[in-house]
Amino acid sequence: VRANMYSLRPITNRLSRLFGAGAGEFLATATEHWEISPAESVAIAPGIWLPDQAEHIARTEFGDIGDILAQMQGDPQEWTPATMGYRLRDVDFVDGVLYARGARLDLRERKGGGWGLGYPRPQASVSGAMYESWIGNRWFGNWLLNDCLAYRLAEAAGRPVTSAPVRHGHIAGYERLLGMTPERIGDVHFDELILFDDLHNNSGRMARAQENRARVLAGRDCKPLPGVFIFRGRSGDARILENEAEIAERLEVDYGFRTLYTDRDDAGAIAEAVGGTGLVLGVEGSQLAHGVVALRPGGTVLTIQPADRVTTSLKLLTDCWRQQYAMVVGDGPASGYRVDWDQLRRTLDLITQGNG
Repeated sequence: VRANMYSLRPITNRLSRLFGAGAGEFLATATEHWEISPAESVAIAPGIWLPDQAEHIARTEFGDIGDILAQMQGDPQEWTPATMGYRLRDVDFVDGVLYARGARLDLRERKGGGWGLGYPRPQASVSGAMYESWIGNRWFGNWLLNDCLAYRLAEAAGRPVTSAPVRHGHIAGYERLLGMTPERIGDVHFDELILFDDLHNNSGRMARAQENRARVLAGRDCKPLPGVFIFRGRSGDARILENEAEIAERLEVDYGFRTLYTDRDDAGAIAEAVGGTGLVLGVEGSQLAHGVVALRPGGTVLTIQPADRVTTSLKLLTDCWRQQYAMVVGDGPASGYRVDWDQLRRTLDLITQGNG
């Protein structure tokens, strides 16, 4: 137990962040770092889309149009950085923020809000390895496909810890399937903290992705399916595909797809269905992470996107799982858009030809 002192670290952190401080500066405070998986050249498959799709894009998300085109082009020899581990000492974790030696790293939105001049120093002291991230705490898909990979590193380090509370629903289901038993913490002082730079799709990270896939599918009877449509509806951030129900029905009738509903199908049932197919389709969003985590290497994830919110962020994850990524850009904004059936059918033909 530590004395109840008061830290002024946020003052220096505020000044540092004005000059672009972030994860790199925070990790620079580490007393030790080591390579977990080496850097290497990795073949990145091109995305699949109809030749005129770029012309349908009105606005992009998480990158500009050049980033989108580069991601969809792929790269036969993309230089991929190493996965690294970092050991830090004397770190405070308060209200979702890590503080160490004048640097800070935000892991979740602060409940207290604002920028205080200081914070009460935590009385409890622990040591452990954190595997969570800002984006993983913000979006379910990033938690499942990024943070749960980093958990395997934290597990190997000896004591995984997370600030996330006990969850229910799909998150709890995947924690059980993946054998995740972290220690859950509040505000604490870390005598020793291990963090990871684990966003680069080198072969070590790809191997952990397949380990997690095997865990999710362990003991399941995955009967063959032509494809799976994961229904989004109005869940999550608004991406309202107005003819989503019509598309789901037509995929069932014309192609033999099975439609899954995340508000009624649990993690195990979704994994069992996806494990029997090579094609997952749905509105771009976190619910498609259910498809990525269980889809076999070489399978395809086809995203349907509104014209004003086009992103290839999910392709970074299908690349890690060694899957194909495809895209159809609809007509209209995220608040209400439609996709022409013929456009979708022709994209499915492209996927079939590529897999033939």
